[in-house]
Amino acid sequence: MSISSALSAGVSGLNANAARLAGISDNIANSSTFGYRRVVTDFESIVLGDPRGGGRYTAGGVATFSHRVVDQRGNLVGTDNPLDIAISGNGMLPVINSSKLNSLGNGNVPLLMTRTGGFRADEEGVLKTTSGLVLMGWAANRDGTIPQQSRDSTAGLVPVVLNKNEVYAEPTTRIGVGFNLPAEATVGGGTVTPSSTNVEYFDNLGASRALTMSFTPTVGAAGSGRSNSWTMEIRDYAITDDPATAADESLVGSYTLDFDDAAGGPLASVTTLSGGAYDPATGDLVVNVASGPITVNIGRPGGTGLTQISADFSPTNVTKDGAAAGTLAAVEVDENGYLQATYSNGTTRTLFQIPLVDVPNPNGLLALDNQTYQISPDSGAFYLWNAGDGPTGAITGYAREGSTTDVAAELTDLIQTQRAYSSNAKIIQTVDEMLQETTNIKR
Repeated sequence: MSISSALSAGVSGLNANAARLAGISDNIANSSTFGYRRVVTDFESIVLGDPRGGGRYTAGGVATFSHRVVDQRGNLVGTDNPLDIAISGNGMLPVINSSKLNSLGNGNVPLLMTRTGGFRADEEGVLKTTSGLVLMGWAANRDGTIPQQSRDSTAGLVPVVLNKNEVYAEPTTRIGVGFNLPAEATVGGGTVTPSSTNVEYFDNLGASRALTMSFTPTVGAAGSGRSNSWTMEIRDYAITDDPATAADESLVGSYTLDFDDAAGGPLASVTTLSGGAYDPATGDLVVNVASGPITVNIGRPGGTGLTQISADFSPTNVTKDGAAAGTLAAVEVDENGYLQATYSNGTTRTLFQIPLVDVPNPNGLLALDNQTYQISPDSGAFYLWNAGDGPTGAITGYAREGSTTDVAAELTDLIQTQRAYSSNAKIIQTVDEMLQETTNIKR
């Protein structure tokens, strides 16, 4: 009977609006929750009437389907913590629950994803949120490079761990020098007056050492003019508290330098006597010191670097890489997901790379507590991208992503839901009155 179907439709309407009210309540309650994705409740009609149009109609009612709009992005909110991380664009951060750390070796820990997180190092240096979400990434090699990793598997992901007591030293591998040699020192008949200087470098353990570079002019007979030729020797010395005790460890390179009479006294040619060969195309030569090879750039022929003009011997420019031992001073995440550590010696090194997770259908992900999501059959398989590559956006440090809840819109929906609920309740009341009238016919 149609009147009974109206009663059922009214009840389904109450249930549907109660479900919508639950979603609105969640949205408003989480309007200040970082990374929250609002719940949307869709209504779908149920048709039970005679499809042949026989004049009879049976009310079917309404069904509801609630889901989260995961692919909707919230506004970024700036913070003062460098390890507050958000994503400017698509993608999610890979995380796991801290309770699963001890199970990582078993290979059965499910990967979780989140859009943002305020990460802090715990007592063991593990980066995690206050809710216990551990940030995952790819560990870098000692030289800061990231090993090749599988992109459709979590096999290479490890918890991001910071050792705040870490000491790091960077060995010197390249030195660039610019010296002026006094042209008058090569005049024939003069006194042979060598010039020398020390160039500091750092060995593999961060110890300070020095290359002593000496320049001895070639002096001809009186009246022969300037020879414009020098012998350069490079020696590897240790730097000690008492320089007088520093021993000549070894002669690591010896070269004949010839200069041009052109303006500026540029280098004309270099002849290797011992040590690594000189490359005129780059101006480089390689010397093997106690801690390994170091590339020394003295300039190309005709270019800058070593010069010979009528002035005193003077170092015009010395550059080098490497640094003495230093402790961890700060960490930041750049837009490409590289976790960079800065040390007290001024060096910067990559510790981890944080990839971004992407799936074909983000709205099909299974929503869990703490604004995390998990792969489901509806979402499709995940893929790990470098931040900023493919469909994923860039990583932003010093930021959190806000909730996608629009409180004004939710309050408007709340008013509509309340009215709809009242109207369905009125249907039930009306059906009750009509059934009462039917009962009264007997009287």
